[in-house]
Amino acid sequence: MRLKKSVKRILIVGIILIIVGLGFLGYESFKPKPIKKSTVENEIKKYGYTLKSTRNDKYKKMFQELKDILSEKKVDEKAYLKQISKMFILDFYTLDDKLANTDVGGIDFVHTDAKTNFLEKSEDTVYKYVENDIYGTRNQDLPEVKNVSIDNIENIEYTIGTNYTDESAYQVEVSIEYIEDMGYPTTATLTFVHEDNKLSLVEVV
Repeated sequence: MRLKKSVKRILIVGIILIIVGLGFLGYESFKPKPIKKSTVENEIKKYGYTLKSTRNDKYKKMFQELKDILSEKKVDEKAYLKQISKMFILDFYTLDDKLANTDVGGIDFVHTDAKTNFLEKSEDTVYKYVENDIYGTRNQDLPEVKNVSIDNIENIEYTIGTNYTDESAYQVEVSIEYIEDMGYPTTATLTFVHEDNKLSLVEVV
């Protein structure tokens, strides 16, 4: 029994569509996944501060506030100090917007001579178990800082190495509140010294 030409055509078209569909599904399964990239979204060049595009909205807002503080003709140093203290804590202890354990927050505020050691220590402690999220597929519960409060500010004398003593350094005590308590620090003491035209973090306890 011969099939009519119209039936043959329908069968051929159907087979072609099935082949194309299977090919598309195969392509979708094996095509490279888009990679999340971190770019510089904003910056304060005079102070060497940059804002990464991957940071959350709260931090982005604080970055703009810092930019406004530092754009004044006469910078209010206490306002500057309070802002970077809050920003450091927010960025350092908010891990859910970080792409990997090497994406350490708050590094812009750390003293030049302490950055290498700070990064190594952070990657081996707080950031040690942060999974890679460059493909946006991470399924890991990580902390997000909700609020940072300044509890106390004290002027101290602080010596860096054997060559420099800052007689008007700052020690700042803060309290940290998270969206969800996951056992991360809820208080910290930060020490800042003057480094050229800016304040730089030298110690976190």
